[in-house]
Amino acid sequence: MVSDLTSFVALAPAYPELLLAVGAIILLMMGVFSDAKSGNTTIVGVAIGLLAVTAVLVAFQSEDGVLFNGAFIQDGFARYMKVLVLIGSAAALVLSVSTASDHNLNKFEYPVLVILASLGMLMMISANDLMSLYIGLELQSLSLYVIAAFKRDSGRATEAGLKYFVLGALSSGMLLYGASMVYGFTGQTQIDEIAKVISLGDPSLGLIVGLVFLLAGLAFKISAVPFHMWTPDVYEGVPTPVTAFFASAPKVAAMALFIRIVFDTFEPIAKDWQQIVIFLSLASMVLAAFAAIGQKKLKRLIAYSSIGHVGFALVGLSAGSQTGVEGVAIYMAIYLVMTIGLFACILALRTDQGYVEDISDLAGIAQTRPFVAAGIALIMFSLIGLPPLAGFFAKWEVFLAAIEAQLFVLAVVGVLASAVSAFYYLRVIRTMYFDEPNHQFINTPNELNVVIALSGFLIVAYAVVVAGPLKDIAGVAAGSLF
Repeated sequence: MVSDLTSFVALAPAYPELLLAVGAIILLMMGVFSDAKSGNTTIVGVAIGLLAVTAVLVAFQSEDGVLFNGAFIQDGFARYMKVLVLIGSAAALVLSVSTASDHNLNKFEYPVLVILASLGMLMMISANDLMSLYIGLELQSLSLYVIAAFKRDSGRATEAGLKYFVLGALSSGMLLYGASMVYGFTGQTQIDEIAKVISLGDPSLGLIVGLVFLLAGLAFKISAVPFHMWTPDVYEGVPTPVTAFFASAPKVAAMALFIRIVFDTFEPIAKDWQQIVIFLSLASMVLAAFAAIGQKKLKRLIAYSSIGHVGFALVGLSAGSQTGVEGVAIYMAIYLVMTIGLFACILALRTDQGYVEDISDLAGIAQTRPFVAAGIALIMFSLIGLPPLAGFFAKWEVFLAAIEAQLFVLAVVGVLASAVSAFYYLRVIRTMYFDEPNHQFINTPNELNVVIALSGFLIVAYAVVVAGPLKDIAGVAAGSLF
């Protein structure tokens, strides 16, 4: 009995994952045995509470360590990214509370799948072995495939789910092939052991090929160009609360995994992976800046915007330094707030015919819905990177890291891409404030107003309230990798 208790105490670094796993099973049983109508709301509320409790547990747990024969690691970087993932997942569920019935998400399986996807994300962030990395990635991916096609009576959602599944399977195959190549040329699957083998001599061509395939698979998960092709179609096809989830938590988890792989596994060959990351960053920023100009659908515009912001985040990673990782950590936190706030604004704009889809549907909402219009305008200015809003400081951090690493071309291209992106962000603001209204909107649910107000406050007051503490926390998180 004492031995069993000791073994359980030794699992302390993995308590958050265990809590989510047990919670998902309990929620599943609640859904199966509860009344259909009253049970769904209860299960969503319990799921949000479970994610919130898990986030608090992650934030305040002091136990770091390596578990399961080196397959699982808990450190400061993992804790920071896990808190962001859990906040993103919980916020996505909050956005779905009052809009679930409109999007056919009012089934108990939806919050359970979000919990399981979040569990996979936490496992990805703490992966210290190529096998545990793949298990976490697939747990997240399989849950997301089902969520994408959850609205079964919608042709667009079914098509989006199928595209996501096929292209996701392709990316998983590429990642798995890269992992097998790395194992074949190093004889190791554990991340730190791979780094030791690589540092003993010059890397072989097979190892470089494995690195390329591994990073290509991860680039798909963060929707970096040229592995972005699924993003606009999936974002447009799935229900808007699902799009909010896809655009937030999974991006943070995949970026965290990307960072851990390149710094912990391939640090001895940094010059090789830096070239790949620089290309991904440049391609993502440039393509997104110009491809978004011609978009008329709001969610497709957001999809290309998210691709561009992944490119900006990769600017910091390209630096290959602790300052760069700190910049990416700050960028992902600010990106999460802006994304959740923007989707709350979109979900707040519901007419008798449904939710807004085209940019032209936003015409004149400054006159009919001034609060929501102000929220969208504020977030758009922040996405451009105008000071003193949070988006400016996000780009400042990653560009500063690039300049310190003497990647001047990358920083200049980033600034120019931001200037180009201002065109389509400002077009949305012009439509809201200068066009004549053409829709009557239904009252906004209270929880959406709260999310809009909170995100707006964080964006405006970032420099005064958030910047100092967040930079300190992100600095500690980045330092744990070095």
